[in-house]
Amino acid sequence: MSIQLPPILVRADHLTTYDERKAIVASALEAGYTNIILRSEDENLQHLGRYTAITACGKDLMYAGERIGILLNLTGAGEMEEAYSLKNSVPYLLISTENWKIIPLENLISRFQTSDTSLYVCVKTPEEAHLAFQTMEVGCDGIVITPDSPADISAFAGITDKKYPDVELEAAIITRISPLTLGDRVCIDTCSLLAPGEGMLIGSQSSCLFLVCSESFESEYVNARPFRVNAGAVHSYILCPDGKTKYLSEIVSGNELLSRTPDGTLRTVNVGRVKIEVRPMLYIEVKAGGKYYSVILQNAETIRMGTPVGAVSVSDLALGDLVYVRLENVGRHFGHPIAETICEK
Repeated sequence: MSIQLPPILVRADHLTTYDERKAIVASALEAGYTNIILRSEDENLQHLGRYTAITACGKDLMYAGERIGILLNLTGAGEMEEAYSLKNSVPYLLISTENWKIIPLENLISRFQTSDTSLYVCVKTPEEAHLAFQTMEVGCDGIVITPDSPADISAFAGITDKKYPDVELEAAIITRISPLTLGDRVCIDTCSLLAPGEGMLIGSQSSCLFLVCSESFESEYVNARPFRVNAGAVHSYILCPDGKTKYLSEIVSGNELLSRTPDGTLRTVNVGRVKIEVRPMLYIEVKAGGKYYSVILQNAETIRMGTPVGAVSVSDLALGDLVYVRLENVGRHFGHPIAETICEK
């Protein structure tokens, strides 16, 4: 197959006039959606921006001259049987219904979840999207936003099929704070504005990651940089949206990282820039669950850690204070969690 589709597509082929379809494409691109279904006669719409254009030719979905899927409108039992017959015969099956129903979707998910055909469902509202991703606990493989107007697309902001890793935090007590000499520290500048107290999960041991907060606070010496997380030493682990870890030394522009807001909400943020610079470092050790863990951060007042009383500067932390950490009981092999005996010191 010549293309791997993401879990969210946008339709622009279903509207009557060229201007309506053009407005949908423009709105989809503004919202960050870059896989759009067009009519075959709307080739000029590909010049509105850089995106993947999938062409609807009747029921067939075409890309680069290859049929990659079928777009099927369900109106009754006959179309359901046709849908079942397409299992394993096409890479993608996109289902559209006049009256959105749960039972047909349950039947389709149960039939297709072990197949080589990815099942997508056309939706008009965020509520339908959530149901599509959650039905039968498995959900469909993707959704196709089918807007009646450009304004409909903005309602889908934040809709995702992502299943983020568990990021339950607990308080650990600080047992040691020691200034270190110079080290290579990683500063992560994201493409998003991060809220005060929002941060990333970072640590010297994958079994204990600390909530290191964004530089969203003004200080006496520098302005706030709410897009930035000063993440610490190059050897450190950082938690990614897929539940894997990476070394900070591996992070580059364009990567996706996991961010946690103060209320516990998780989201994906894109890395815009990474700066590795030599800076004085600070060793912070905590005790949690009867074990000791550590993180090494830059020794500067602008670096803050998540605590039960909010984001606190490392300059203000003291022995006996509590900081938030994420604990796990598995080891890591090339970033993947693995059930093995491992000792990190």
